[in-house]
This record gives sequence, C-alpha cells and structure tokens, in this order.
Amino acid sequence: MPGTEDPLILLQRGTVYEIRVGASLLMSSRTHGSEELLAERACARIAARKDARVLIGGLGMGFTLAAALGQLGPTAQVVVADLIPAVVEWNRALLAHLADRPLEDRRVSVVERDVAGLIRGQLDAWDAILLDVDNGPNGLTRAANNWLYSAAGLGASLSALRPGGVLGVWSVTPDRDFGRRLARAGFKVEEELVRARRTKGAKHTIWLAVR
Repeated sequence: MPGTEDPLILLQRGTVYEIRVGASLLMSSRTHGSEELLAERACARIAARKDARVLIGGLGMGFTLAAALGQLGPTAQVVVADLIPAVVEWNRALLAHLADRPLEDRRVSVVERDVAGLIRGQLDAWDAILLDVDNGPNGLTRAANNWLYSAAGLGASLSALRPGGVLGVWSVTPDRDFGRRLARAGFKVEEELVRARRTKGAKHTIWLAVR
C-alpha cells in the first residue's frame, strides 16, 4: 500500500472474506451493517435531489456503494475513489457477488486515486460525501488519510458539498473530539452508535454532518 510497508491482503475462509493491512483486520464480509447504515442514512437525505452527485471514499467490499445505490434515483451519479487498484480488481471479480455487483450499475464510476483529490479545492460539487477509507478518523492504513479528518480537510469537505449536503463518516470506535471538530468546521452534526451487523455485533460510530 502507498505510504506504508504493510501489504494489503485478501483472505478467504469458506464463504467469508477478509481484507487485512498486515496483521490488522480492515473489513470482513460478515460485518457490514454499519457501513450500509452510513450510506443509507446519508443518501436518504439527498435522494430526492435531481441528478444527485455522491462521492464515496473507499470501495471496500462494495457494501457501502450498494447501500447508497439503493437510496438514490435513476439519474444520480456515484463516484467511488479507491487508491488501491487491487481492491477495484477484487470487486470486479472475486468479491463481486457479495454486494450484488454494484460496480456494474450504470450510475457508478470508479477512479483509482486518493479521495482527497476529489474534495480538495472543489466548490459545491457533491450532494453527499461518504468516507470509509480507514478504521475511523485516524490514519491506521495510511497516515495521509489524517488530512481528511483534520480542520483543513473538513473545511474542504464543507466547501465541496452543496448547501444541505451531507458528509458521512464511519468509525470502528467512538471519537468525541472528532464530533467537535466537525462542529468547529461549520457542520450541523449528528453522531450515532450502530451495530456492526445492524441488530447485533460490536458498536460502531457514524457521523452525519450537514452543510
């Protein structure tokens, strides 16, 4: 992976798939309910907009993307940014069935680049931005991800959103300071604990921050 010496690894055990960064578990096909809730709740707020534009940072196993598509209308556009070509390749082949092949939806385009490049310097470009590029608002997989959650990064996201647009952020753990950072950046913030498997499993945190 760029910026680290750790390899990104795809593992399969029976019907279960895992993606790890070195020894650290990044995601599992068994636990994706909280990522789906992030997308559903953020996109439901802008789904009625004509030609809604949504940016998703982090493809993962496609569950966030699939959940977003389920909320959006036929004229929406969803751009997925993932820095790792292998992740995109896995989602077109080995992992495609997990989320019912969302990359084949005509509303979707994929760019193999850092999502920060699609936020920085943009004005009124997106109706929703969903960030699931790491295990939360810290750079576990890449230190460079820290910019997205910094005051500068959050300010850039605020500017990149259209009025009333939503920034959705997922985290495996709570982070009280991050909610305050969102508010200081000018967002109206909602923070919620959700279950990893929707109704059971570990508790994850999602933030919905509205411009």
